[in-house]
Amino acid sequence: MSTLEIRPRFELNSPLNKNEILRRLDEALKKPEAYFKGYITDWHVVLKIPLVDDHFWSPQLSMDVVEKEDGATIYGLIGPKPSVWLMFVFFYFFLGFTLMVVAVIGFSRYNLGLSSGILWLLPLLSVVLILVYLSANFGKKLGRDQMEKLVLFVKEISES
Repeated sequence: MSTLEIRPRFELNSPLNKNEILRRLDEALKKPEAYFKGYITDWHVVLKIPLVDDHFWSPQLSMDVVEKEDGATIYGLIGPKPSVWLMFVFFYFFLGFTLMVVAVIGFSRYNLGLSSGILWLLPLLSVVLILVYLSANFGKKLGRDQMEKLVLFVKEISES
């Protein structure tokens, strides 16, 4: 998994068929001593970190199990919880939109020969945008161990 990706993806090929993988996942999640929590709907599976170890930066794994001729393929997407993901999408959108508006107003005023002091917001907003990006990467590093546990769990389930 790349360290540059905000939501890393992976693909696992298994000799087991789709139904067997889903059955094994279901059994593993229903065990009283099961570490991960989650749910299965048709071929889609979501695995979450239990509340005991859950923190703001804890990842969750969404995966699809697709039947192939020689078994099944698991397509996984690891990312933050939907509320955290939505928060960062909102920050990126808000900062990007604000940067664009400030640039249009500032450069328009500059071309008209008016005071264009608003352009001083561009470096400030750019620094805030970089800080948001760095905080997302910092959070991903905090959840790295949990991310690896999720992938290892799926690998163990999908092996014959």
